[in-house]
Amino acid sequence: MLAQRRYELIMQTLRAEGPVSVTTLGSRLGVSQATIRRDLAWLEEQGLLTRVRGGAAASPSLEPSFAAVATEAHQAKDAIARRAAQMVEDGDVLLLDIGTTVHRLAVHLRGRKVTVMTANMAVYEELLPDPDIELILLGGVVRRNYKSLVGFLTEDAVRQLRAGKLFMGTSGVRADGAVVDTTVVEVPVRRAMIAAADQVILLADAEKFPGTGFATVCGPDALDVVVTDAAEGTEALGALRENGVKVVLV
Repeated sequence: MLAQRRYELIMQTLRAEGPVSVTTLGSRLGVSQATIRRDLAWLEEQGLLTRVRGGAAASPSLEPSFAAVATEAHQAKDAIARRAAQMVEDGDVLLLDIGTTVHRLAVHLRGRKVTVMTANMAVYEELLPDPDIELILLGGVVRRNYKSLVGFLTEDAVRQLRAGKLFMGTSGVRADGAVVDTTVVEVPVRRAMIAAADQVILLADAEKFPGTGFATVCGPDALDVVVTDAAEGTEALGALRENGVKVVLV
């Protein structure tokens, strides 16, 4: 089993069950306790879990609130969102994911005659008063802390839809251009959105290079455009361009 997959399964187990022993994790994943201990050490370095006697528990700081994340790199996010809004044309059908930068994009869409489909309740609240926007809220399990809808209901809803453009956020972009996330439950929804869109546009401020995350959302080949304020020469930008991704610097 690849290390990436083990990390995902370990975090899924810790979130679902609370503290879990090394012995239990090793048995479930079919690997040695030594391997589990190395995995736990790596995940602890990423701030994703806390080691406890005989095992580990998911870090309570793993999922900061939407409001807290929205205050980070606020000016950069708004500049990226304004530039992204220029890519939208009247009549477009858009998918907006649950990121805070994507929420800033919604602010710049007010008054536009577009259709917006989203699982982001902050986007929904932002656009609800606007009669010009056809607004579709996807169903799912409510993550109150992050103002999002997730789970198989959300994924099934996305599979019934087709969008011209997906605007997507991220927790991190690795040097090879891979898009990663810290929250496993969000990954299937984002993958479904990618599959449902004709064009995938990633919004990522400079702090997301490399950012954080252990769960792979997609490779660079799934992206069409990246809008960012990352410095020219950032290693990941080269990898993205090599994979045919258009990089828009703001």
